[in-house]
Amino acid sequence: MSNDTKKRDILHDQDCLYTLIERSPEQDTARIIGSITRYLMAPENPQAVIDVLAGEECRIVTLTITEGGYFVIEGTGEFDAQHPTIQHDLQHPDRPKGVYGFLTAALKQRRDNNLPPFTVLSCDNVQGNGRVLGKMLIAFAKLQSPDLGAWIERNVAFPNSMVDRITPATTPDEIQMVEDKFGIEDAWPVVAEPFNQWVIEDKFCAGRPDWEAVGVQMTDDVHPYELAKLRLLNAGHSLLGFLGSLLGYTYTSEAMKYEPIRRAIKGLMDEVTPTLSPLPGVDIEEYKQTLIERFANPKVSDRLSRLCLNSSDKLPKFIFGSLRDKLKQDGSIDYLSFTIALWFRYLQGVDEQGKSLSIEDSRADLLVERARIAGSDPQPLLDLEEVFGDLAQSPHFVETVTKYQGEIDRLGTNVALLQFLEKTQKSLILEDK
Repeated sequence: MSNDTKKRDILHDQDCLYTLIERSPEQDTARIIGSITRYLMAPENPQAVIDVLAGEECRIVTLTITEGGYFVIEGTGEFDAQHPTIQHDLQHPDRPKGVYGFLTAALKQRRDNNLPPFTVLSCDNVQGNGRVLGKMLIAFAKLQSPDLGAWIERNVAFPNSMVDRITPATTPDEIQMVEDKFGIEDAWPVVAEPFNQWVIEDKFCAGRPDWEAVGVQMTDDVHPYELAKLRLLNAGHSLLGFLGSLLGYTYTSEAMKYEPIRRAIKGLMDEVTPTLSPLPGVDIEEYKQTLIERFANPKVSDRLSRLCLNSSDKLPKFIFGSLRDKLKQDGSIDYLSFTIALWFRYLQGVDEQGKSLSIEDSRADLLVERARIAGSDPQPLLDLEEVFGDLAQSPHFVETVTKYQGEIDRLGTNVALLQFLEKTQKSLILEDK
C-alpha cells in the first residue's frame, strides 16, 4: 500500500534484513532475518508485481491483508462486488489496486504462458481464511472473465491456516533498545513474544517447503485450531483493548495487572468455550491460562489502541460467530454482549478520565456519529447491517447489549465492570455444571 513506502525505503537501506527480537520476562533474544530478498511497491509499478507473481519460480503467494481486506459482506458472506476497489480493478485489469486484481492478473498471465497456477495461502485472522479467500477470488475472476474464473476454481489451491504470535507495532523505544542491548542498528526491527504456532492445511497445487522441519503443524483440518485462536485470543484481545482503553491504560501488560480485567477476560473465554471443537492433544483450560500469561507479558509493549484498530472488521470474525453459536445453544451471552457494549462506549471517543480516544476504523465516521447520537441506546449501531448482519434480529442479544450499555453509561465503566463480574460469576459456574 502507498503508506508502506517508508518501510520499503528502510528495508532497501538494510539490504532487506531486519532483526527479530523475542521478549519474555526471563530474557530478550535477537536474530537477523534474511528471508526477504526483494521489496516491490505495487502502487508504483503494478506490472512489476504481476510479473513476479506470474514467474515460473513462484509457487506460493501468502497474504496478510487484515480482516477487512477480503471484501466480504457481513451477514451474507458474499463478495462485495460494488466496493470501489473492486470496481476499479474490474474496469482496469492492467492497473489493479486490490489483492484480487493482482492475483487474477498474475494467474491469467500464467495461464496464457501455459504455466501451472500457484497456491494462495491466507495468513489472516479469518475463520476458514482459505475457503473465504477462494470464494472471493473466484467470484472476482468470474466477473472479469468467466472462463478464467472457472480455470482458477479448478486449479488453484487455497489452504486454510492459523497463525498465532503476538507481534505489536514497533516503537522508537524498541528501536533504541535493539541498538543499546544488542549493538544492532535497525530502523525497523520486529518485536514479538517467544510463543508462536502455525497450523496449515496440507493442500497445495504446486508443491511446498518442508515447513514441518521448522515447527509448522501440517494438518487435514485447521478448523479447531483457528476457532480456538479467534474466539479465545482475538476475542480476548478485543475485550482487553476496549476495557483497558476506557479505564485509562495504554499497554496490555499494565491493564492486565488490574485483576477485574483479568477476570473479565477469563470469563469471556469460559463463556465461549462450549462453542469450540476439541483440540487434539491440547488441554483447553491450560491453553486459556497460557493466553492470560501471554497478554500480561511485560516485555511485549503491545498498545491497547492496536487491539482496537478496525474493530468493525474484526468483531464479526472474533465475537459474532460465538454469539450466534451461543444463541443456538441457548447459553449465556453476557460477556460477549458486555464486550459489544464496551465497544459502543469506546466509539464515543473519550475514556473515563475525559481523555480523547482515537477511533481508527474503516467506518470510523459513521460509527462515531451513531455512537454519539445513540448515547445509552445501542440500536443505531446495531442497525448497521454491514457490521452486524442478522444479529440485531435476536431480541435476547439486543436486550442484553442494551442492559449492559445502560449500566456502563449510568455507572461508569469501572463500577459497571465490578457489578457485572459479581453478577455473572455464579451464572457461569451453573452453566459449566
